[in-house]
Amino acid sequence: MAEPLLQTRGITKSFGALKASDAISLDLRPGEIHALIGPNGAGKSTLIKQIAGNMQPDSGTVHFLGQDVTALDTVARARLGLGRTFQISALAMDFTVLQNAVLGALGARGDVMRFFRPVMKDRTLVARAHEALERVGLQDHAAMRTAELSHGQRRQLEVAVALTLKPKAFLMDEPMAGLGAGGSKRLTGFLDGLRAEAPILLVEHDMDAVFALADRISVLVYGQVIATGTAAEIRANPEVRRAYLGEEDAA
Repeated sequence: MAEPLLQTRGITKSFGALKASDAISLDLRPGEIHALIGPNGAGKSTLIKQIAGNMQPDSGTVHFLGQDVTALDTVARARLGLGRTFQISALAMDFTVLQNAVLGALGARGDVMRFFRPVMKDRTLVARAHEALERVGLQDHAAMRTAELSHGQRRQLEVAVALTLKPKAFLMDEPMAGLGAGGSKRLTGFLDGLRAEAPILLVEHDMDAVFALADRISVLVYGQVIATGTAAEIRANPEVRRAYLGEEDAA
């Protein structure tokens, strides 16, 4: 079995009496999509923030590419190749689509917002941005103001921004949120091909997408992983069916 690219060991985070992450250990292996599912309030976004570097755990560690990155911030983890899309859009709405993509490429250098206008003349950065936009189908919208994009197009742009970093692994927090059936189908097809380039830790409520994409699924309930397995194993797990899928044991 291949060594994990990304791994958490005993991640624990409390907010007062609430334990949002309770000794969570999971991993992401080369070439896979590992989905993290659970009801609202289960602690999924809190865990993603700790893996990305937005939030420090109270205890436990995060390892990426064999390195303990627990003390590193989001920029340092991104430079190592940890790409992320957000549950809530982090795009600059007044910038063009191309400018947002260039910001992503610039972020890999750690120079975001420094001398931005001259950077738009940097052919290497602009070429990387155009390549990412073409991959997600937004090349024809490069000059459009981001605020004018549809919700689904903004989700595509977030993926393009992550792609400019040439990530070695992705964290994706509800990329299907707000998409219609057609948008979800297109993004599902894109992510299916993306896993060969970089594995994906996917937080998602769209169960059709999860069961279509995931090689493994981990179920988080009240800050604890109650099960990890293939889609078939998760579907058949009685504890998961009771706690999350809302089904009672058959009589």
